[in-house]
Amino acid sequence: MDSSLPPAREPGLDLLRAAAIVTVMLYHIASHGFDLPRIGRHGWIGVDLFFVLSGYLIGWQVLGRIAAGAHADWGTFWLRRALRVLPAYWTVLAVYLAVPAWREAETMAPPWQFLTFTVNLFPDYARYRAYSHAWSLCVEEHFYLLFPLAAGVLTRRPGKARTIAAFVLLAAGGMLLRDALWRHEVAPLLAAGDAAGAFLRHAETIYAPTWTHLDGLLAGVLLATVRAFRPAWWTVLLRRAPLLLALGLATVALAVRIDPVGRAGTLLLYPLLGLGFGCLLVAAVSPRLPFARVALPGARPLALLAFSLYLTHRQVYAWLDALLVHLVGSAPWAAFAIANLAALAVAGLLYLAVERPGLLLRDRLLRRRTAVQDG
Repeated sequence: MDSSLPPAREPGLDLLRAAAIVTVMLYHIASHGFDLPRIGRHGWIGVDLFFVLSGYLIGWQVLGRIAAGAHADWGTFWLRRALRVLPAYWTVLAVYLAVPAWREAETMAPPWQFLTFTVNLFPDYARYRAYSHAWSLCVEEHFYLLFPLAAGVLTRRPGKARTIAAFVLLAAGGMLLRDALWRHEVAPLLAAGDAAGAFLRHAETIYAPTWTHLDGLLAGVLLATVRAFRPAWWTVLLRRAPLLLALGLATVALAVRIDPVGRAGTLLLYPLLGLGFGCLLVAAVSPRLPFARVALPGARPLALLAFSLYLTHRQVYAWLDALLVHLVGSAPWAAFAIANLAALAVAGLLYLAVERPGLLLRDRLLRRRTAVQDG
């Protein structure tokens, strides 16, 4: 999952990035013999936290410029996104294709789906399990492609009513679409007692596709919209940070108690997570709370490595299965530490060898592009 960093370090956002990637990693490592009943069941919500973060950060990059009257340079925006994501993503994809023995599963979707970011549009999890976590990056890539266009249309003739209507229609439309898909695709399997089949079908038709999982991105973009165009409202939100922190924690705690495959979960779970994580994001950046001022130990390095960790951690866990199989039973915490230290080491290597050089190249190209435009 892309975890784009703002120009200046914000400890609160680093903390949320770190929490998101740790939650996702714990969710995945639970399937390798580790007894993590709570996080192993609910750790997938870390992806929704990433979506809220991306919606807010990308939304602010685009909408902040528009609100300030700056020219919308979509070419620069897409260049930034491409050089942020593609070098590390393509490197990991090359490893998956070149060394099948290193995959966490035997088979993976055709390469063209990864190259076109359509893995989540044609999912077949019964057959293709390797590198399947790229589905969420596909959602983000679709967002990067379409959001600037939507923002340009909505801000050409700005209006509060039009903006509110757009958010409401997208949120309500997603809920209605998920409900229709659940009734036709998932409910018959649940009625037949096929819980495993229902879970798989839910993942393929409701969880992974972009058009049914926009709630977190919408929540983040809504916050960015308020910050850009209603700064007085944004100030009020920041002042209410303690209340929003409590509300966010309570909302997320409520959300994880809902069965994600049931009808209620299908309708309400993603909006609730968007609301809860949106509240936590405001709490994380508000000067009223210490998260925006104090960098917790370990949060910044995890935030820096979040994208590389997201791309590689499942593969690393699979590599170590044979080596740690006995240690997991006799010394689970030692095995747990080894697995995650190895994941950090591989992610660090990817970051230093590929991701960071890509970011430096991006900065050089953007400086050159700006110089040409100014000249």
